[in-house]
Amino acid sequence: MKTIDKIPTSKIQRATKLVTTGAKVGVNYLKYYGDKIVNSEEDAKERLNKNNASDIYDGLKQLKGSALKVAQMLSMEKSILPQAYVEKFSLAQFSVPPLSPPLVIKTFKKYFGKHPNDIFDTFNATSVNAASIGQVHIAEKNGKKLAVKIQYPGVAESIASDLAMVKPVAMSMFNIKGKDSDKYFKEVENKLVEETNYILELKQSKEIAKACNHIQNLVFPNYYEEFSSERIITMDYMHGEHLSEFTAYNTNQENSNKLGQALWDFYMFQIHNLKKVHADPHPGNFLISKENELVALDFGCMKTIPDDFYVPYFELAKKENINNKEYFVSKLYELEILKEDDTKDELEFFTAMFHEMLSLFTQPFHAETFDFSDANFFGKIAELGERYSKSTDLKKMNGNRGSKHFIYINRTFFGLYNLMFDLKAQNIKINNYLEL
Repeated sequence: MKTIDKIPTSKIQRATKLVTTGAKVGVNYLKYYGDKIVNSEEDAKERLNKNNASDIYDGLKQLKGSALKVAQMLSMEKSILPQAYVEKFSLAQFSVPPLSPPLVIKTFKKYFGKHPNDIFDTFNATSVNAASIGQVHIAEKNGKKLAVKIQYPGVAESIASDLAMVKPVAMSMFNIKGKDSDKYFKEVENKLVEETNYILELKQSKEIAKACNHIQNLVFPNYYEEFSSERIITMDYMHGEHLSEFTAYNTNQENSNKLGQALWDFYMFQIHNLKKVHADPHPGNFLISKENELVALDFGCMKTIPDDFYVPYFELAKKENINNKEYFVSKLYELEILKEDDTKDELEFFTAMFHEMLSLFTQPFHAETFDFSDANFFGKIAELGERYSKSTDLKKMNGNRGSKHFIYINRTFFGLYNLMFDLKAQNIKINNYLEL
C-alpha cells in the first residue's frame, strides 16, 4: 500500500483539501445529470454514489484524524448511508494508507524524544495496521513481541477545526437544525479529544482489562506504561485476524455462538455493571485468536453512562413499558426525545416513530435468548432506517431529538448488533452477565 510522507496539519491546508474534494463531487454530479438522460435513474444514482464515496474517502484518508474518524462512525450506520459509502468508509476502520517510515521516525522522536531503536531491541518502521487516528508498528523488547501505536501528527490539534468543516454535511445528513445542535457536536468533539490522549487510553485499557478478565473466551493485551506517552501507546502484540476476516469464511456455528456470547457478555457487563462502555465496536477493534477467543483492543473511546440516562433508557427496553403509552411518553420526555415546546404534530409523529423503532430494536431484550443470525430482524431495522431517512414529514421537523448521550450509546448498540449479525451468533443468553 502506498505510504504518506506528509499530513496536512494547518486549518488552511486541511480546508483546501476538503474544497478540492468538494470540487470532485461537483464534477460527479455533472456526470450524473448526463448519465441519467441515457441510463436509468437507479443506475445513474448508483454510479454517483460510488464516485462520490471514492472521492470523499480518498480526500479524508489524506487528512486522517477527526475527518476520517467521522467517516468510520458513519460506516457503522448501515441503514442510513447508501451501500457505496458504507463499503468505502468502512475501510477507515483498519485499512488506510500509513505514514512513510521516515515520517514515523520523525513522529516518534517528536512524541517520545528518542529514536525507537533507543527504546526497543527491534522496531519495524513499516506499519502493520493504519486507521483514522494512529497506526501500529511491531517491536520487540526482552524477547517479547509488542504492538506500538503511534498517533498521526496534528490530529489532536485539528479536531475542532475538522468538526467545524464536516458539521454542515452531518447536519444535512441527519436533519439537525441549528438550534441546540451544539451539544451533539460538543459531545463528539470531547470524545475525539479523549481518543487522542493515549495516557488516558492506557489507563482505561488497564481498567477494563482488569474488570472484565473473568469473562469467558475474552482476552486482552497487557499495556506498558514505560513504553508509552501522550501520543504513543505500547501493548502486547496479539495474534489473530480481524473479526470481519474471520466471519468471511467461518462456518462453525459453535465457534460463532461462543464468540458471540463473549462479545455480548462483554458489552452487557460494561453497560450494566461498570456504567462505562467501549463505544467503538467495529471489526477493526476485535481479533479472533487461533484458540477461537475474542481479543478486545483499543479503549480510547469509552463512554460513561450517567444514571439519569441509564435508568429511563433501559426502562424502555422492557416490553411492558413500551406498551404502556403514558409511561412510555413520560420516559421520552426524560430522554429529551419529546420537548415541552413541541407542537401537537411533533408530539404525535415522534411518539409513534420512537414507539415503532424501540418495539423493534429492543426485541433481543424481550426474551431469555436471541438469534442474532436472523436476517429478517436486521432487514426490518434496515427498512425502518431507510424509510425514516426518506420521510418528508421528518425533514420538515427539527431532528434535534434526544439526550447527547444517545450519540455514543446508540453507536455502541448499532455496532454491537452488526458484529453479532456478522458472527451469525445464535442462542445468545441475553442476561448471562448477571451470572458473571
